[in-house]
Amino acid sequence: MKFFIAIDSFKNCITSKEANDAARLGIMKLRPDADVSCYEVSDGGEGFLEAFKPNEIVSCRVHDAMMRWCDSAFGIKDGKAIIEVAKAVGLGMIEPENRNPLIATSYGVGELMIHAMRRGCREFVIGLGGSATSDCGLGMLKALRREWHATMHKAWYEPFDTSWLKDIKVMLATDVDNPLCGLDGAAHVFAPQKGADAAMVEKLERRALTFSRMAAMRQGRDCSAMPGAGAAGGLGYAFMEFMNAKVESGAETILRSVQFDESLASQSVDMVVTGEGSADRQTLMGKLPSVILSHCRCHDVPAILVAGKVEDEKSLLEAGFSRVININEGLAMEHALDKDVAMSRLANAVSAAVSSI
Repeated sequence: MKFFIAIDSFKNCITSKEANDAARLGIMKLRPDADVSCYEVSDGGEGFLEAFKPNEIVSCRVHDAMMRWCDSAFGIKDGKAIIEVAKAVGLGMIEPENRNPLIATSYGVGELMIHAMRRGCREFVIGLGGSATSDCGLGMLKALRREWHATMHKAWYEPFDTSWLKDIKVMLATDVDNPLCGLDGAAHVFAPQKGADAAMVEKLERRALTFSRMAAMRQGRDCSAMPGAGAAGGLGYAFMEFMNAKVESGAETILRSVQFDESLASQSVDMVVTGEGSADRQTLMGKLPSVILSHCRCHDVPAILVAGKVEDEKSLLEAGFSRVININEGLAMEHALDKDVAMSRLANAVSAAVSSI
């Protein structure tokens, strides 16, 4: 039998590769002669760089969201720079007690871009997700402004000519379609996940409104209401407003880069295993498993969904998943987020699913 495995990371638990390896082990236990292909995947957040399979991964040093030096990396594929925002300003890089979206900065994202530009890259694919920031991309713009001053031999006090950024081509990969401002915007929806209390949210909202109004006057247009502008604490907005960035599904970006659909169409696949840490009705709103499902349905291939937590199982089944499996069903949750425990439970759950084929 032929199996494809494409499972997203379980946040703060296991990576996409680790999840795939566990599922593969579960299949091979029951069917040692099975033909199994694994695809590292991401919707733009954690694991995006590795999932893109760049020709080269370049190590570098940048500042994290708290302006501390950290090790980071970007990729190069066919002349394009592949950047995962979380590699520079990821929320997971900041200790819970130090998280503060009022001071967190996207400066390190600008530094990643500068490293890539110095390697000759002018086209970028940016994975937006998992950031600790809510600065509307101002930190990134400050880093790029500093590079512009140096490159163009300008005095530090000369205003930044943002038309310099129009030569950069940017594609944003994200599963977020929120605008910058409002109740569905970056501050109200995402800042509380990054440590903001109610007072911080209101202050961040005012900052976003002020910045977008001032930018609109300077740029002659306003991208703050565009879908995806609120991604990564407003980084999406900065890319759209100042670099004419386009937005597409992060999952589709990855699947295209690894030719998933072509492989699905050309091989006789019996089953696809996909999943994520927590599956619910939100999963069907453009998250990676739902994108995998849409490809499977086009080729009449059954897809099963595995997750560490499952809600709205009926909705998920009605959407087309042949099975929805909670790997922790009936088991103690005390150590469920331990890597070894999660991988073992994932392998056992997939084994049980395969045994019924």
